[in-house]
Amino acid sequence: MSAKLPMIPRALLGLIFVIFGLNGFLQFIPMPPLPDSAGAFLGALAATGYMFPLIKVTEILCGLSFLTGKFSALGLVILAPISINILMFHAILTPGIANLVFPVIIIALHIAAAKEQWPKYQALLKF
Repeated sequence: MSAKLPMIPRALLGLIFVIFGLNGFLQFIPMPPLPDSAGAFLGALAATGYMFPLIKVTEILCGLSFLTGKFSALGLVILAPISINILMFHAILTPGIANLVFPVIIIALHIAAAKEQWPKYQALLKF
C-alpha cells in the first residue's frame, strides 16, 4: 500500500488536467462570472484562435500521461508553466482567498508528483 502512496498526487493531478482539459472543449463545468481583467485576459487568449486548443490538448495529453504513468516526468515539466499560470491568474486577476484554494492544491500536487520523479530530474539540474 505504501509503495502506491507517491502515485496519488500524480493520479489526482492527471484527473484534474484531463477533466478540465476536456471541459475546454465540451464545457460541461460552467465558468463562474469573472472580473473584467480576467475576462479580458481569457478573451485575448481565445481571440488568437489557437491558444486555448493548444493549452487544453496539452492538459489532456499530460493528464493522461500522469494517469498511465508513461512519460509523467516529461508531462510535469511541460505542465509546470500552465500550473504556475493557473495560480498567478487566480492570485492576480480573481481576487479573494477562496479563488486560491484550487490553484494551491494544483501546485501542491504538482510539487508532490515532481518529488516522486526527482531522480529523473537530477541529471538535468547538474552544472
